[in-house]
Amino acid sequence: MEVISHVTKEDVLRLLHEVKDPEIPKVSVVELGMITDVAVSEGNKVTVRMTPTFAGCPALDILKSEIKNKILELPVSDAEVIVDFDVQWSTDLITEEGRKHLKESGFALPGHLNNNLVSIDLLTDVECPFCGSKKTRLKNPFGPTLCRAIHYCDACLQAFEQFKPV
Repeated sequence: MEVISHVTKEDVLRLLHEVKDPEIPKVSVVELGMITDVAVSEGNKVTVRMTPTFAGCPALDILKSEIKNKILELPVSDAEVIVDFDVQWSTDLITEEGRKHLKESGFALPGHLNNNLVSIDLLTDVECPFCGSKKTRLKNPFGPTLCRAIHYCDACLQAFEQFKPV
């Protein structure tokens, strides 16, 4: 195991790739774009700022705890996780690796907003994550959590969830 005397932002981010979203265990909080800042101050004190995918995220306390515990695996003097909304979370913050893991998990990918408003076609013109068909229908804009919608594919007859574009 590599010995680290001075912890860097890159060390922290590398380790936080191991903290997975509790609802989508293939995707890390880094890949989802939830980590908005990492600061390492004198004495190896680490402060992580994060923003949830939705303000009412039920997993927020679990994520904060897992992030802090993961940071404490490094030789740090202290770790603090601050939840704020200084950076507004958007599906555009999901990394390409995160998008790949979402698709592998059976989710339709959110369209890229590129700082534009969400349009209805981003919820209705959706590719099936199982067969790649665009012959899909929005069945319900409200899935099991606030960040998902339910769709149905007329080509492969599979129901699937879409990570909603926001």
